[in-house]
Amino acid sequence: QIQLVESGGGSVQAGGSLNLSCAASREPYSGYCMGWFRQAPGKEREGVAAIDRDGTTTYIEFVKGRFTISPDNNKKILSLLMNNLTPEDAAMYYCRYAPCTYKAGQDVPHFYGGFWGQGTQVTVSS
Repeated sequence: QIQLVESGGGSVQAGGSLNLSCAASREPYSGYCMGWFRQAPGKEREGVAAIDRDGTTTYIEFVKGRFTISPDNNKKILSLLMNNLTPEDAAMYYCRYAPCTYKAGQDVPHFYGGFWGQGTQVTVSS
């Protein structure tokens, strides 16, 4: 079992920055990937950024160049630095530790099973 607790959300104006953090109760299991997901009202939850078991980072196209995902040395803290935020980035953000696999046509690998945090809210005003 891995407990995940997100923090760092808040309200910012467009163009602003936030640094989300996810604290894990233990290191991820062998072969696990780590990722950040988000869900806006009325939309499906989507993967935003991920680190696979080899340490490769991936991002959805909309956030490339603006978001940076990074773990600490023992992978018990997962950060998501978000710069130049737009109203379209507003959502509940969740971290997830789980196995993942790449699928054709997807920027971010598909996660399955694993563990979720409770989320942290990001609001961006124009």
